[in-house]
Amino acid sequence: MAENRNDTGIFLVDPDTRGIIPLDGLHISRSLRKVLKRNEFQITFDRCYPKVLEECARETMDRPETWINGGINFLYNQLHEMGHAHSVEVWQNDDLVGGLYGVSIGGAFFGESMFSRKTNASKVALVYLVNQLNARGYSLLDTQFITDHLKSLGAIEIIRAEFHDKLKEALKIKTSFYDIPER
Repeated sequence: MAENRNDTGIFLVDPDTRGIIPLDGLHISRSLRKVLKRNEFQITFDRCYPKVLEECARETMDRPETWINGGINFLYNQLHEMGHAHSVEVWQNDDLVGGLYGVSIGGAFFGESMFSRKTNASKVALVYLVNQLNARGYSLLDTQFITDHLKSLGAIEIIRAEFHDKLKEALKIKTSFYDIPER
């Protein structure tokens, strides 16, 4: 992380309590189920990763500052080029309206950030992410911190030692986000 967009430093965070979304515990509200059934959004994976990262770093009325600085942007784009970082994109009428990105290592996915320009777009991205992780045999979805938004979707907090145990087991899993085509 960085303190803010203009900070040149980067630091790792290992909080006392860690946010995770149990892959069998995603809470999909009745209203979100209706949104999903209407198919008002189109979903892609890794179609425009750099744009998702850029949108996650964009200042908004709700979030005037970001922890994504130039160094993080560069490093996460490198991780994407190496096949370790992925994005879920949510489209409406050819417009990117939501998404998320994170890093995949073994059976662990570290959700880094999400954005939404249309109501429910980031929630839809998360539903598709969880479906993808479950289909590929992942065991851990890390959110680092917990927000009210994530809590409403089933995120829970666990203590650091429990997180480290879950991470240790997840790293033993041999899987990939998807079969990566030759480039």
